Amino acid sequence: MKDVEWLRTHCRRMFLRGLRVQAWIGVHDFEKLGPQHVIIDVDLYVSLARTSPKMDALEEVVDYDFVRKAVYDRLAVGPIQLQETLCDDVLKRLLENPRVLAVRVRTSKPDVYEDCEEVGVEVFHIRENL
Repeated sequence: MKDVEWLRTHCRRMFLRGLRVQAWIGVHDFEKLGPQHVIIDVDLYVSLARTSPKMDALEEVVDYDFVRKAVYDRLAVGPIQLQETLCDDVLKRLLENPRVLAVRVRTSKPDVYEDCEEVGVEVFHIRENL
C-alpha cells in the first residue's frame, strides 16, 4: 500500500475550499428545524501520469465540477444525521473516478454552538491496491 509520502511525489493535489451549502444535517432537535450552513473542503490526489495535460484540454484532468457534483448529489439524497456520514459518502463518490488515488473530505458546521467557530469532521482515504 502506498503512503502519504508516495502521494506527495506521484500525485497532483487538487482542492476545493470553502464550498458553502445548505444541508439537512444533524441529530439535535434544533438542527432538524431547517437546513444548516455546512462548509466543505475537499483534497483529491490524482495520478500525475494520468492527469498531466499534453494538449491543455479539460478532458485530460479531473474537473472541479466533478467534485462539486459529488457533494450536491449526496445532499440531494436527503437528510443526514452525522457529518461523518456526509464525509464518508462524498469520499466514496469521489473514489469512483479511477484517476483519484486518495481523498480528504472535511465538513464543518459554523452555526451549531454560539461559543464555537465551527464543529467538524475530516476523513482521509487512500485507494486500496495502488
